[in-house]
This record gives sequence, C-alpha cells and structure tokens, in this order.
Amino acid sequence: GAERLIVDAAVELASHGHNVHIFTAHHDKNRCFEETRAGIFPVTVYGDFLPRHIFYRLHAVCAYLRCIFVALCVLFMWPSFDVILADQVSVVVPLLKLKRSTKVVFYCHFPDLLLAQHTTLLRRIYRKPIDIIEELTTGMADMILVNSRFTASTFAKTFKHLHARGIRPAVLHPAVNVNQFDKPRSF
Repeated sequence: GAERLIVDAAVELASHGHNVHIFTAHHDKNRCFEETRAGIFPVTVYGDFLPRHIFYRLHAVCAYLRCIFVALCVLFMWPSFDVILADQVSVVVPLLKLKRSTKVVFYCHFPDLLLAQHTTLLRRIYRKPIDIIEELTTGMADMILVNSRFTASTFAKTFKHLHARGIRPAVLHPAVNVNQFDKPRSF
C-alpha cells in the first residue's frame, strides 16, 4: 500500500505539470507498478547493492543504511527541490533538510515502532535506538502527513514527545483512481 500511494501521488502531481522524480534504493522493472516504467517521471536507484538484511536479521538497520545512502546521493548529486516527500523511514529527514531551499514532507503510513516486534530483551535493545531515532527525525519534517484520523490518533499516542511539543500530522487520505471503475468487467 505504501508504494502504491507514493506512485499514485507522483502520477497525479506529474499530470498537473509538476516535475516529479522518484529516488529509491530498489526498483525491479519486472515487479513494479506500470506507471514507474511508463516514463511519466524518472525513477533513480541508489544503493541497490546494499543488503536488505544480514543473515535474515537487522532488517531495520539495513533499511536505515539504504535510505541514508539514497538521501546522501540526493543531497550531493542533485540540485534543490521545492518539496521532497519522504515516507516510511524518517531517518532521512534531517539529511534532506540540509538542502536549504527544500521543504521536507514526511508521510507516516503508520509508526514503524508499532509494527516491529519487541518480544525479547534482545529485540527491545535492538529496537530502542531505532524507535528513538524514528520519533526524533519524524519531528524534524516541515510537514507530517498521515492517511487517516485513526493514524493521526495513533501517531499522537505513539510519539508522545512530538505530541507534547504540539507537532500534529495533517491527514491526507489516499486517493482512489475512479477511472479504474469506468471499464465494465466480466467476472
């Protein structure tokens, strides 16, 4: 769902004349959304060589490293953007904010710390710094978006320090492409 939302947003922005560019750590042209192959906007991959896990462990750390690599490439290899929309991994927000004339919007699909397992002492030790970094860096965005009032409420309950500082996400409901319903289908 998260990837679909970002692709739909990119398509819609491009269709309204905005210059859109997607940067990612992985884009498999054989297993991706058609719109990302259609040439509507460029998709640039940095860091696909970095591992997604180490011996099926450390997925979050690897995701952070891959996203940081992408953010550093964007920071040093590309001119400024009016707005950068980041999602899923907020650790990139402070890096992207180094582009002074660029506003950074973070789309929080759902707080990652609620999706991660904290079942054992070792997992809690592993997750603690990641969870702290998630809240700290999410709060650095110029704007935070969530997909529903439920997620906004969950965000407030989860990120108590941000809520105490008056940081509230705006709700931006995922769009629905109504054109997909125009074609009659036989079932």
